[in-house]
Formats: sequence, structure tokens, C-alpha cells
Amino acid sequence: MTLREVLLVPHTGRRANLESAAFAAQQLSDAGIGVRLITGHDETAIRNHPVLSTFPAFGHVEAATLGVELVLVLGGDGTFLRAADLAYAADLPVLGINLGHVGFLAEWESDSMAEAISRVISQDYRVEDRMTLKVIVRDEDRSVLSRGWALNEVSVENTNRRGVLDATLEVDSRPVSSFGCDGVLISTPTGSTAYAFSAGGPVLWPELDAILVVPNNAHALFAKPLVVSPQSRVAVESHNAPAVAIMDGFRTFQVPPGGRVEVLRGEPPVRWVRLDDVPFTDRLVRKFRLPVDGWRGPNV
Repeated sequence: MTLREVLLVPHTGRRANLESAAFAAQQLSDAGIGVRLITGHDETAIRNHPVLSTFPAFGHVEAATLGVELVLVLGGDGTFLRAADLAYAADLPVLGINLGHVGFLAEWESDSMAEAISRVISQDYRVEDRMTLKVIVRDEDRSVLSRGWALNEVSVENTNRRGVLDATLEVDSRPVSSFGCDGVLISTPTGSTAYAFSAGGPVLWPELDAILVVPNNAHALFAKPLVVSPQSRVAVESHNAPAVAIMDGFRTFQVPPGGRVEVLRGEPPVRWVRLDDVPFTDRLVRKFRLPVDGWRGPNV
């Protein structure tokens, strides 16, 4: 019988997180499931831990995903996005358990971790697809320089963060508006609660197929967020200064002066593990701690 294996991606920045990772690894191991670890930024934290040091450890490399059935993330949204990078490349389902603050990308919270691990052991979960973005960077001659992807968003910004990005926004091969701005965010519905939300964009329910475009602090009369078709191709052209395209906050492509960043629906999606059927509305209220006092509900 083939040994089942899980790739565990913990946030190692706090002692409590390490102990949560050790608990999860031990629970999986006791059930006869092999465990691999991603070391993250601080390799010594895992190597010096009495439990975690006994499991095979990898850097952020493709070899870490070979033969595993699921990527299990213990941490906040940043840890999840880095883990999703591995899961996406290997076409693996990814499950997040929040050990951070808001943790919108996590499926469950730390106080339910034991049950979540038990559900992984019994394979009592379902997988749904989450939309991704395909990102193409071209030079001023329109030759392709780079190709990438994003789960949350791609942010096009001036390379000099103290300067303004002079850009033209394009949708479906037609110009929409030119303006100076801090940047332009192109987001999936999943990413609408992240950077795009902080920049003034709306929240999109994750079941929605759409692409969200949010100019960030644009100096223009028309600089409102746009929600466009998932079949649309969105482009941002940088005029006279170098720019940078930042995908999910940590993957970057340089954009030369006169270059452009093209964004369209990505393939494949991210395979997202769901453990329950809690509506997104309830998650939104809980994560943002929205006031709902006085709600009486519909007549049933």
C-alpha cells in the first residue's frame, strides 16, 4: 500500500506556531501519514525543534510536493499564498488553518485544528476551484518578457515607491483612462478582501466569476473600481518610468518604461479544500467583526 503524505507549511515566526505545527505533524504521523515540512524563512526554528526536526524538511522547491496528497498551511494569509504557489504548480489541494490575525484565506481557525487534522486523516473534505489570474509582461515592442500567475492579485506599481506611476488602463484592447497613481490592482474575487479592499475596492463573493480592477490613489476624475468579465483582458501600460508587477505580494516581474502588464483569467485554478458549508457572508462578518445586532432574519 502506498504511504500517504502531507506537506505541512507552518509559519515559524512564533513559538506558539511551532507547537501547533508539531501537534499537527504528530497527529498525522500517529495516523500513519507521512509528513514533510517547508522550512520557511527560519530554518533553524524547525531544525532545533524536538518534534519538527524529525520530519523531512524542504525549502520552497518543487521536490517538496512530489507524491503528497495535500498541502496543509498553518499560519496567516502570507503563509497561505506562499504555500498556494507550491500547490498550484503541483495541482494539489491546499487547506489553510489560521494562526494569524484576519486570515481570510484560511478555512478554519486554530481552535478547531484538531478536528481539521482528523478530517484530513479520514479524507472527509471536498475541493472547490478558485479562480486565478494569468500575468504577462511585455516590453515597449510588445515582446513577452515574463509570464506568471496570481491567486489574490497583481499590483502594478512604480519601481520607485516614492514616485507616481503614470499609466493607461486598458480593457479588452481599448483604453479606459490614463492617470498618475500609486498603482493599479487587478484582483480575483478571492483577493477582493485583501489589498484591493484596502485600496477601496468592493468585496466580491468567491463564487463569482469576474476580474476586479482598482486604481490605487489615482489622480483622475474617473478612477473608480471596475468589475469586468472573466473573459476580459486587462492591461496596464507604464509610460516613461520602470514599473514592477507584484503577484500575491511576493512574486515580482520588472516592467520597463513603455512596457505593459496584461492580466486575464488563469488556468488552472487553485484547488481549495473546504471542510464545511458555512456561507461566505458569515465568514465576512466574523473576519471583519461586522456589527449585526438587531438583525431579525427573513420570514420562514
